[in-house]
Amino acid sequence: MFKRLCLIGIGLIGSSIALRARQEGLAETIVVSTRRQETLDRAKARNLGDVYTDKVSEAVQGADCVILCTPVGSFASLGERIGPHLADGCIVTDVGSVKRSVVKQLKPHLPKNVHLVPGHPIAGTEYSGPDAGFATLFDERWCLLTPEQGTDKQAVEKLTSFWQGLGSWVEVMEPDHHDMVLAVTSHIPHLIAYNIVGTASELEEVTQSEVVKFSASGFRDFTRIAASDPVMWRDVFLHNKDAVIEMLGRFSEDLSRLQRAVRNGDGDLLFEHFTKTRDIRRGIIEAGQETDLPNFGRDVVVDTESNS
Repeated sequence: MFKRLCLIGIGLIGSSIALRARQEGLAETIVVSTRRQETLDRAKARNLGDVYTDKVSEAVQGADCVILCTPVGSFASLGERIGPHLADGCIVTDVGSVKRSVVKQLKPHLPKNVHLVPGHPIAGTEYSGPDAGFATLFDERWCLLTPEQGTDKQAVEKLTSFWQGLGSWVEVMEPDHHDMVLAVTSHIPHLIAYNIVGTASELEEVTQSEVVKFSASGFRDFTRIAASDPVMWRDVFLHNKDAVIEMLGRFSEDLSRLQRAVRNGDGDLLFEHFTKTRDIRRGIIEAGQETDLPNFGRDVVVDTESNS
């Protein structure tokens, strides 16, 4: 599908793309670029690419598709460094969890003959680094593409086919709409998880050993989310702050309502709310975005063997 696929950043998402693209024959040559030599060495050990370099200007030369797999806070700098070296007709995309900021950061630095098609695969784990990736990560998971109006249709169609080849379902939406939806479904839940785990660790009347020892399933799930890459999530909140703040306001209002119900002993309101939220859970399972297996089906074996 692509003659030369360039992956800038080779963590969980980048390494998973590399493994599946190789498996499905989606690229003739895979170029891996990252700043740290030890990360490149691990990528080589897993045979994730064909070419390895720590110089992004070299990595993108001749590529017909460049995928930015780094935290979104680095995109302006990356755009400035790769822009002059991009080939005519190259598709530039990414895997970041915010999209309007991606357009703002990259568009000023890209030549007019290059197609910017921001993307977001809604798939992942709490693990990071080149050893975390596995080829089935994107199976039956959504990838959202958010091209601006007027973007070359063939470029969007080609990238759609690429993500489908990786195992994803694909939908196209407007960048600002994406950011509002993901603020609700991803960003706020992560912020809540970081806050609850932080609160528990700081309680003076409960020692940290007791928090760990007596962790119930709810708290354990929060710790899984709160174990996610801190750099990536710092950048997510800084680059989607408007949508996050708006959704936090809505969340705070609803939380205050539940607080009053607990204080006033309003069991009917609590029961009604909990019943409604349980229905949402069932809907997610029916949509194929979660499993009803015990322990949420999270006993996943990650393939860390080198790809042959």
